[in-house]
Order: sequence, then C-alpha cells, then structure tokens
Amino acid sequence: MPRTPIEHLPIIDTHQHLWDLVRFKPPWLALPGEEKINTPSTLREYAAQTAGLNVVKTVYMEVDVAERQQQEEADWVTALCKSGKTVMRAAIVSARPATPGFAKYLRGFAGNPYVKGVRQVLQVPDAKPGLCLTDAYVRAMRLCGTLGKTFDLCMRPAELADGAKLAALCPDTRFVLDHCGNGAARNPSQRQWERDIAFVAKRRNVVCKISGIVKTVPEGRDIAEELRPVVRRAIDVFGPDRVMFGGDWPVCNKTATFRKWVEALDSIVADASESERRRLFHDNAAKWYGI
Repeated sequence: MPRTPIEHLPIIDTHQHLWDLVRFKPPWLALPGEEKINTPSTLREYAAQTAGLNVVKTVYMEVDVAERQQQEEADWVTALCKSGKTVMRAAIVSARPATPGFAKYLRGFAGNPYVKGVRQVLQVPDAKPGLCLTDAYVRAMRLCGTLGKTFDLCMRPAELADGAKLAALCPDTRFVLDHCGNGAARNPSQRQWERDIAFVAKRRNVVCKISGIVKTVPEGRDIAEELRPVVRRAIDVFGPDRVMFGGDWPVCNKTATFRKWVEALDSIVADASESERRRLFHDNAAKWYGI
C-alpha cells in the first residue's frame, strides 16, 4: 500500500497556542530569549503557517497568562471552540491547582464539553521542585479525575519521576506528558531522561505528546536526525496507541516552521505502518479528547 503523503494525512494538532498581544499578553513573552515569538500569533497566522497541510482540528493549549486572566482566557477559547468557525475543537486551560480557589474554578468547567483539561507549567522558576506531590496538588489532581478533566504535565526533565509518582497517586485521572517530558536534542542527561520517561510510561493513565522538542535543535542542524533518539524513545516506551502529535506553534518558530516540524517527525517515523502514522497524527488525539 502506497504511503500517504503527509500533506494528505489528517492532522489533529494537540498543542496550539494563540496570543494577540492585545487581549492576552503572557508575562513570560517579555523575557530575554523570547523576542522571536513576541509577535501577534492568532488563528489567521496559524492558518497561514499550516497552509498545505491537512490540519483538521486543534486543541488549544493555555499560554501561562497572568493568574487574574485565567477565567477570561478560558471563556474566550470556549467561545472560539463553540462557534464551529475555526479548527479549534477543544482546549486545555490555565490553572493553579495548589491554590485555595482551584476546586471552585475547576468545577466551573464541569459542564463545559470544550475544556478537556487544565495545565500549570511546572518548569518555571516559581514552581518549586516537588510542588506536584504536595497534598494540595494531589487532591486537586484527584478532583480532575472525578470531573473527567485531564492534566498536562509540563515539567523539568529531571523531575519526570515526580510526574510518574503523581500519576500513581491519582489512578483515576488522565495525564498528558508534554514535549516528550522535555527531552532535548543533544541532551547531556540523556540516560536519566531515557530511564525516567520509561518510568512515566509505566503509568497507563499517562499519554505522551510528541511536541515542543523542535525548539531544542541547534540552528543549522538536521531536525530529524537531531530529534530521532528522543522521538523513538518516547514512542518505544509509550507505544503507538499512547502518543499524539503537537505543533507547539508559535513556539516552534524559534527554530523551525510548523511544516518543517511536521515533515521532520514524519521522516523520523518513516518505517511506521500507515495505521501507526494515523494514530500519531490524528486517531489517538481524536479518541483521547473525544473530538
């Protein structure tokens, strides 16, 4: 059976950011090193970046807005999804699970079919190591499970073991490991990452996003060759039914266009069956998020 060209393969992008710098301006965009992506990144720009590829649906990913804007962001993306006028079909919204108001905030999405889950970025300086294993955090994660909401694990690679422990403590909650557990091209701690991501993969309530890692490729290097060890390890330990593609646009623009990332990933899995490619780029996400 001929291999379907990537341009014709249906794609669900499970990690699509947006910021227009008027409605929401994430505070971290002002930090050194973010200049290249500190520009308006709206659905119009996304459509231009993905032109020629068969992106049929997306899942919006929160952008670490200021805490006071969390509800506003959630309401905005819910309206976009509900309109049916864009490729966005679902959203993961921002949250601070360890705060006293989290339970009330999360319950506000109980009847919202578009908000599939929440995320707090755990790799920023003000997220102390071990935060996700505190009693308050564990209670919050169990509430996510009770309400049928997922939680995205976006954490420092050295703390992957904490993610595995959290998933074990909350067996009824579904977790998504972002960015291959922040594996990286030319990772100096590759052996630890390989060991710990396998530890996370043992938890059957965790799936892995093949996303984000393109930004670690040094300029001028071959993307597929640089990222092959990371992608193959993630797919090997999670298996073809528990991995999902994520564009991480516009953050991917730091080192590559959306298309270059898609083409590089498709090259890395060149020996995969047609069914495995479809699961990676579309089917697993459709099933996981119900979209």
